[in-house]
Formats: sequence, structure tokens, C-alpha cells
Amino acid sequence: MKKIYQQLDLQNVKAEAIRQLIQLSFLKVIRKDAIQANHQMTPDTIDLLMAFLIEKVTQSTKLETIFDPAVGTANLLTTVINQLDKDEHNNIKGFGIDNDDSMLSVASVNVALQHANVDLFHQDSVSALDIPQCDLAVSDLPIGYYPLDNNTKDYQTRAKDGHSYVHHLLIEQSMNYLKPGSFGVFLVPSSLFQTKETEGFVKWIHSVAYLQGFVNLPSELFANPAAQKSILLLQRHGGNGKQAAKVLLGEFPSFKDQKNFARFMQEINDWVATNIKK
Repeated sequence: MKKIYQQLDLQNVKAEAIRQLIQLSFLKVIRKDAIQANHQMTPDTIDLLMAFLIEKVTQSTKLETIFDPAVGTANLLTTVINQLDKDEHNNIKGFGIDNDDSMLSVASVNVALQHANVDLFHQDSVSALDIPQCDLAVSDLPIGYYPLDNNTKDYQTRAKDGHSYVHHLLIEQSMNYLKPGSFGVFLVPSSLFQTKETEGFVKWIHSVAYLQGFVNLPSELFANPAAQKSILLLQRHGGNGKQAAKVLLGEFPSFKDQKNFARFMQEINDWVATNIKK
């Protein structure tokens, strides 16, 4: 294996090319070993759509720090960092947190090979985090219930009865570690606002953040319609933040429909220019 590794000359390869190489290698392993869903990395198509949206809403902001409370393999986090580096956000400092040590092992290799300036933490993100307030939060959030009810006592988004949704808790935690006026961009179930906890969740959002956007990903990406996901765009109160006159809503068209896809991208550009640009 050492002889094979020595044939790889990664010193003069751009970080994004290294990330893609790692991703393709990992995808091969996933298919061969039938790795469980929670251990699969966020697909590139979704990563790049999230990175595109982040580029647009933060283009007039100097970004120095970014974190992911459910970092997994760090594929999404490093995709966003690499895309932002193209836009003069040089030397972005990243923080990744995950309670799965096997995922963090992959993330550690991923980050090291890309020479990314990212610190990784092995811990439960519902607990207090050892990171500063950051300029951006991004995450492909785990879906389901959080089993440790005692850890959620101080959370506004905890369920009134039974276990709380872990994605609700992590969104709330993420907003706690954002600077005023900064954005949180999350991959969430499209049914996020269709549960019995919706009323309390929406009330909490309005108390700390501006709900700026909720955009469905192309339905073709999901074999099961119930598994469709969306991008949630929140902006913490304070700083230069303000509620958009028109919330960004809709669904990305099929990637195969290039004309409508390009039109939707332009609609996002127009929305940012009207509602977000300082």
C-alpha cells in the first residue's frame, strides 16, 4: 500500500481535486460494503447547490470562520470552503463536530490531504461546543430523534412530550454559535414544517433568526418522495441582518432541464440582489 500511496503526488494538486478524488474513492467503498445511510457522505450535486447559495448570500460579507455541527466525512464542509476560497475568502478557518469517531477518522484524512484549515471535535453537538462564534454554519443534518432528554432541558426546540427531533436541536445550537447577522444553511427534510412540533419550531425561529429561504432539491435525486430534502436558509438577528421582503421559496428544476435550471439560478441571483445585498 505504501508503494501505491507514494505514486500519488498531491503536493501540487488543488484542494478541490483532492476532495473529489477522496469522494469517488469513498463512494466505491460505500457501494461495495453497503455502508449504512448515516455513514454516507452528502452527494456532490447537493454540496455544490448549497455552496452556490452560500456564495450568493455571503458575497458582500468577509467570511473568516465556518462550522458544521454534524460534519461526517467533511465533504460538505470542505466543498463550501473550497468554493468560497475562489471568491477571495482566503484562509477560512473551519470547525467540524461529530459524535461518530469512524466518520471523524475519514474527515481527518479528508481535511489533512486537502491541507484545509479545519479543526475536528469528537463530541455530541447538543452539548456545549468549544468553538467561537462563527461567520457561517452549514450542515447536512441527521434526521430522527435525540435520545438523551436530559441534555435538551435548555433548548427552546425540545419536544413537549417524548424525544426531540435532533435536527431541530442542532439548528438551534448552530444559531447559538453564529455571529449576529450571519447565515446558517442546512440540509433538512422537505417535511420540516409539517410535523406536530412545527408551531413551536417556527416560533423559536422568529425569536432568533430571519427565515430567508426554503428551497426543495430536485425531486429526481430521491427515489422515495418522502425522503426529499430541502435547503433551509436562516439569518441570525442583529448585525446587518434583516428579513427579506420575499422569502426564497421554490424547487430546483431537474438537472436535465438546463433551460429551466439556468432560469431558476438567475431567479436566485435576482432575489439576492433585491433582498440580501447590503
